[in-house]
Amino acid sequence: MNLGLTRELPGAWIVARREIRDQLRDWRILTPIIILTLFFPLLMNITASTVVNFVEEYGATIIGDRLIPFLLLVVGFFPISISLVIALESFAGERERLSLEPLLATPLTDAQLYFGKMFASLLAPIAGAYLGIFVYLAGLLWRLGWTPTPELLAQVLALTAAQALLMVTAAVVISTQTTSVRGANLLASFVIIPAAQLIIVESLIMFWGRYNVLWWIVAALMLTSMVLGRMGLHLFNREELLGRDLDNVNLRWGLARFREGFRGKARSPFTWYRETITQTLPGMRGPLIIMALAMAAAYIIGVRSASTFTLPGELFDQERISAVFSTELSNFGFLSALGWKWVAFNNLRALAIASVLGAFSLGIVGMLLLMAPVGIIGYFAGNFALAGLDTSRLLTALVLPHGIIEIPAAIIAGAAILQLALAALSLPKGSSLGASWLVALGKWARLSLALVVPLIMVAAVLEVFVTPRVAVALLAGP
Repeated sequence: MNLGLTRELPGAWIVARREIRDQLRDWRILTPIIILTLFFPLLMNITASTVVNFVEEYGATIIGDRLIPFLLLVVGFFPISISLVIALESFAGERERLSLEPLLATPLTDAQLYFGKMFASLLAPIAGAYLGIFVYLAGLLWRLGWTPTPELLAQVLALTAAQALLMVTAAVVISTQTTSVRGANLLASFVIIPAAQLIIVESLIMFWGRYNVLWWIVAALMLTSMVLGRMGLHLFNREELLGRDLDNVNLRWGLARFREGFRGKARSPFTWYRETITQTLPGMRGPLIIMALAMAAAYIIGVRSASTFTLPGELFDQERISAVFSTELSNFGFLSALGWKWVAFNNLRALAIASVLGAFSLGIVGMLLLMAPVGIIGYFAGNFALAGLDTSRLLTALVLPHGIIEIPAAIIAGAAILQLALAALSLPKGSSLGASWLVALGKWARLSLALVVPLIMVAAVLEVFVTPRVAVALLAGP
């Protein structure tokens, strides 16, 4: 694969060189890059100096120390946002200008055209971002005498490049699947909103002072960009790009594709349910294994985190725990018919949120949300062990009665989300992105209705009516 990509580079560079030459002639592209490269770093320098002087008056110097690296990241982010505009216009704009057909008629391969457009969308904004970062650093050195450590500078530069690559790969995919720049710009919210949320996450990590985590973010961004690049190249087809009216909305066709995934070949409710168990679920063996391993990893991470962020030992005193559970079951307020409905509603709502967010993040956010409860269980299990308590007894009392149903339901839900998010990566021959995604959406709905929802409801009943009784029986005594 690497050798094949290397052979495509000369042709891709021909396309990129043409695009870059056109960009350098367009004042509408150069003006915002120049402004964001030169003016914005100066503004951030003034901001950093003002904040540092203010917090030093109150002795909160750590705020200034953590704010300056964050502003360094922001300075690099704004110029690369231009790359999104250029990438969205790459194919959709050519189609509107009627210059796409001559370009596609050239002897260049699909890979050369696709990656050439990507390179052209990346080079100018990344160069502007790096120039802006060094202008900002020069101002910091002059005004505050502050310089970053080599590792921090490398992290910021790597994050800037990785974020630009991710935004461009996603935007080029959008550009190939729309027929107008207006449509591409409307779909750009699915790129810019996650990118902005990522900046918020990175800022929290920086203020927290856990800079080593940034390397993991860089690795995740690069991996996601590779997946998106593969998906975009897989979807790119010059004949279909010219011949298909991609912006048409056909509800009847869409419902037929959804029904194909939801109903399958079943002719009755019984056969539908049986096929879900015997065909649809086994067909998700890969996502199921990935999700099960992710759950196990979340538990291990939680256990290991307990040694770093240890809770006070008095919280886990054996006598305190025995006193809590040496009580009448009627004192547990949620132990009622309304209680299990409340638990089921909250669990189903969490799964719905994970499904929506996972569908637009290649399943990553959905997996993380489903892994979080298991990680929390592992964290408390680790604290129990550090306090010298019997962890297996506590988990049997507090988690096992309902977890034996709820955790498999979460694994199935996560696998369905992952399959839905990655539907575009392995399109059947002759299938479009929309058709493949709608079929996967139908399978997700089928699994959710047939398995996940019933399991979640059963787990909620067990959590309300069985788990408290088991907890009292096992933990009330010494």
